[in-house]
Amino acid sequence: MKTIKIQLATLFMVLFNVIAYGQENTDHQNAVIIDSLYKAFSVGDVPSVLGLMDAEIVWNEAEGNAYADGNPYIGPEAVLNGVFARILAEHDYFTLEDIELHDMINNKVLATLRYNAKHKETGKTYNAQAAHLWTLKAGKITAFQQYVDTKKLADAATN
Repeated sequence: MKTIKIQLATLFMVLFNVIAYGQENTDHQNAVIIDSLYKAFSVGDVPSVLGLMDAEIVWNEAEGNAYADGNPYIGPEAVLNGVFARILAEHDYFTLEDIELHDMINNKVLATLRYNAKHKETGKTYNAQAAHLWTLKAGKITAFQQYVDTKKLADAATN
C-alpha cells in the first residue's frame, strides 16, 4: 500500500510538471505571437495583424472610448473597419510605445504600453497609458480587451 501511494504521488508530480511546462511553453508562444502582432502593427502591416486573429475574434474597446460604440467587434473585418480604419482616418499619427508583454495563465497575455498620437481635426496630441489583455487559442487571437485613459483620448478629440 505504501509503495502504491509513493508511485501515485510520483505519477501525479510528473503529470503536474508536464502540464505546467506545457502551459508555460504555450504561454511563452502566445507572447511571441502578440509580439509579432505589435511589430507588424508598427510597420503598417495590417494583413499580418489581421492574419493573427481568429475568424471569430471578440474585440472590445475600453468603456468610454469613442470606438466602443461597436463593442464587441466580431471578426477581423469588423476590427479593421470599426477600429483600425477609424484610428487611421482620425489621426495624423498613432504609435504604440513602451510595450511590455506579460505572460499569464489560461492562454492570456497582458501588454502594458502607451499610445502616442495626434488627432487630425483638433491638432491635439496625447500620450496615454494603456493595457491590452489578449486571449489566444491554438496560435490565434480569440479575444482582446483594451484598458486606456479614455479622458485623454476624448480631450484630444474635442476643441
